[in-house]
Amino acid sequence: MKLMKTLALATAASLALTACGETGGGGTRENIRAVGSSTVFPFAKLVAETFARNNPQFTSPLIESTGTGGGIALFCEGVGPQSPDMANASRRMKASEFDTCASNGVTDIVEIQVGLDGIAFASAKGGISMNLTPDMVYRAIAANPYGGEQANETWSDVDPSLPDLPILVYGPPSTSGTRDALKELILEAACKQNDEMKALKESDEDAYDRTCTEVRSDGKYVDQGEQDNLIVQKIQGNPNAVGIFGYSYLEENMDKLQGLSMNGVEPTYENISSFEYPGARPLFVYVKKAHVGAIPGLAEYLTQWTTMWDKGGELAKIGLVASPDEARAEAVTKATQQTPVLTKADLEKK
Repeated sequence: MKLMKTLALATAASLALTACGETGGGGTRENIRAVGSSTVFPFAKLVAETFARNNPQFTSPLIESTGTGGGIALFCEGVGPQSPDMANASRRMKASEFDTCASNGVTDIVEIQVGLDGIAFASAKGGISMNLTPDMVYRAIAANPYGGEQANETWSDVDPSLPDLPILVYGPPSTSGTRDALKELILEAACKQNDEMKALKESDEDAYDRTCTEVRSDGKYVDQGEQDNLIVQKIQGNPNAVGIFGYSYLEENMDKLQGLSMNGVEPTYENISSFEYPGARPLFVYVKKAHVGAIPGLAEYLTQWTTMWDKGGELAKIGLVASPDEARAEAVTKATQQTPVLTKADLEKK
């Protein structure tokens, strides 16, 4: 019965899409709609602009920067012209989000890794300069580092090797995939090395998550919203401030900013592509297979991605790091054939 219900929902949605694309407001939708990550946004936007030039018979795609979490939530609301066709994500979909999609009839999802990015730590050109480690970052911005009171006011309080300057970090909000990646790749990376935190994870995983991933709220870490360009502007105006954002924003502003190394490794294209840089991460787009062939131009838009994400391609020129060859070949198949579809088991693999 459950399978029949799911098939019925998918079929009804597909028919609704095909039959003139009426939205809940009684209009039509002739354009592709993608929502999600502010990090993926400039890449998706350039692909959309190139697609529009190459395919004047189609309406220009609408690309919205809502944050990864917010975008996936919109994507999972249902199948049909009232819901987005794609979600851009700077971290992988969570199993719980997959469940939400499934409960709303969004059952055939294609996951495409479009490239790599790095969580860059940066400051103004000529400003504060540090060789950071995950432990240093964690002790500087965690709400309760290793379960203790957060009393670090300056970077030298964190470690004597760091400058005697006040801690001020502009970073992504809780809805951002960049924030999720910061938690996983930097903050938890520090926690995992601590024996007390390992024991806490065994005894109380919720307490472990709070201790290892919550950031301080006393003004030392400033949530700057979903617009990474605002973080760039903030650190440009304060030589003692540090910003956290996607690598592409650092590369785009290298005349004004400088990257801060992590574990002695600079945030560069080469170091991210080799995963030598600790903050390297994959970037994704999620696509509703039911919308391909129903929303005009969606299949062609996906193909446009595949022509631009290679090493030295148009997206590399604005900061996207190309995926390794094998991953890129797999992504081409998914983008052009929309197979295989994503399963919950895929997301539960470590």
